[in-house]
Amino acid sequence: MAGSNFVDYVKIHCRSGKGGAGSMHLHREKFITKGGPDGGDGGRGGHIILRANRNYWTLLHLKFSRHIFAGHGGHGGASRSFGKDGEDQIIEVPCGTVVFDADTGEYLCEVTEDGQELILLKGGRGGLGNWHFRSATNQTPRYAQPGEPAEERSVIMELKLLADVGLVGFPNAGKSTLLSVVSAAKPKIADYLFTTLEPNLGIVSYRDNRSFVMADIPGIIEGASEGRGLGLRFLRHIERNALLLFMVPADSNDIRSEYEILLNEIKQFNPELLDKQRVLAITKCDMLDEELTAALKEDLPDVPCIFISSVTGQGIQELKDCLWQELNKEENKVTTITHRNLDVNHRVREEDEFELDEADEGDYEEYDWEE
Repeated sequence: MAGSNFVDYVKIHCRSGKGGAGSMHLHREKFITKGGPDGGDGGRGGHIILRANRNYWTLLHLKFSRHIFAGHGGHGGASRSFGKDGEDQIIEVPCGTVVFDADTGEYLCEVTEDGQELILLKGGRGGLGNWHFRSATNQTPRYAQPGEPAEERSVIMELKLLADVGLVGFPNAGKSTLLSVVSAAKPKIADYLFTTLEPNLGIVSYRDNRSFVMADIPGIIEGASEGRGLGLRFLRHIERNALLLFMVPADSNDIRSEYEILLNEIKQFNPELLDKQRVLAITKCDMLDEELTAALKEDLPDVPCIFISSVTGQGIQELKDCLWQELNKEENKVTTITHRNLDVNHRVREEDEFELDEADEGDYEEYDWEE
């Protein structure tokens, strides 16, 4: 993964802008010796805004932008002049990005639709000038409010790909081969384990110009929940899928056993994934005859099962029909998903460690702001 352009996890430090101070100014002009207060308000500090952009497919552009700071608000001036608002910082991310607090692991927000914007950190409000504090008994107030301080927070951003069907299987189960056959995607295919090191998306064409999106993730093995192989890092990409397609090769020693192992590893990652509809595809069936196929059907899990061969095309159309039928069932349509808080104690990575430069650390005045 060191040389890969696919980045689905970044940790960044954000700081909104602090509000500008209000002005304490008394109007002075020729022939007007006691003009009274006319101090203007300070400007608002800049927001940190999260925006979904469908033209991005990875968080690579944020990998080396670890500090994102918004502009500070300008101070108020004489003649009730308002300070300039601080410049907002907009963070463009792919659709499907989820944000967590880096210190506590608490889920904060997510963006799923193109153009959707959320304020991640609000800029501080500008202070009121002394013009607001004039009264009949205090006609020359000689004080004004300071601006509100900025907000700072380290956040973790995780990308969870948007797809309809997610492929789940052991390494070399034929997931990438199937994706290359049913779509125009060109994932890496080879005869060794862990060929796929990053998720791949493909648009599967169906009848009458209809289509659905299929996601291929790296293979998982028994013990992946404990860190074996590539672990469960990429399973987050199938959390949004409406349907899970399990793939087990026909030359496996025990198809049911391998299916249950995959099911258990998914349960260890997120038990809610067990609520999704499942379909089982028996791959590499070009090596089977009718007698062997009939024998295998006697001991299969209680889910829709399709015998396919990506090389000869056997069962591919039947598989598409089955997937389309399941996807269009009302109970299988995904509306929302529950994002669990991160266990930050087990998610620390060396590249995530960073420190603020002394020049970046802001000195903010303590102020008890009253509404």
